Amino acid sequence: MDALYKISYGLYVASAHENGRDNACIIDAFMQVTNVAPIICTANINKDNATHDMIKNTKKFNISVLTASAPFEDIFSRFGFQSGRDVDKFDGFHSTRRSKNGLLYLTDHTNACMSFDVTGVVDFGTHTMFSAVLTDSAVLSDADSVTYSYYQKNIKPLPQDGGFVCDICGYVYRDAELPADYICPLCKASATNFSQQKGD
Repeated sequence: MDALYKISYGLYVASAHENGRDNACIIDAFMQVTNVAPIICTANINKDNATHDMIKNTKKFNISVLTASAPFEDIFSRFGFQSGRDVDKFDGFHSTRRSKNGLLYLTDHTNACMSFDVTGVVDFGTHTMFSAVLTDSAVLSDADSVTYSYYQKNIKPLPQDGGFVCDICGYVYRDAELPADYICPLCKASATNFSQQKGD
């Protein structure tokens, strides 16, 4: 239960397992709904993520609460800037354990892990909100949870050689001009959500 106190408007790794395959993605919309048993939480996940389909099919997922020490390349780039439809995100990544439900959770740069069984599904067009009952949890460290604001100011890299960066997720479009109808391939934000970055 103490793991629930680690929840903030932060960034999380949602993990799933289906047909012998593990996958995970970065999410920023996770919250506790009830404070008495059964504990219900919700996770909103973009339908473009392979993890989304795995959760929808298996009705199970884990949440790893990321800390402010989480590095961009090994955590955010690995789990958020590539698709599990194309790569094995856990290939070469060994900072994991399996919880009682058989799903992976991250052991480094996390302060808590939680396991859930999905009890409800709400379709929001681009995203699905999964409501789920907490089945297991553990506190892993006393480190501070990473907030979305901290990620934007301190973790998300800025392009060094010019280009445009998505203000929502940090994706970098490396070209001299950004098309007016450009859509971020990661978070689906429009061109109006990109800021031009000047090279040094």
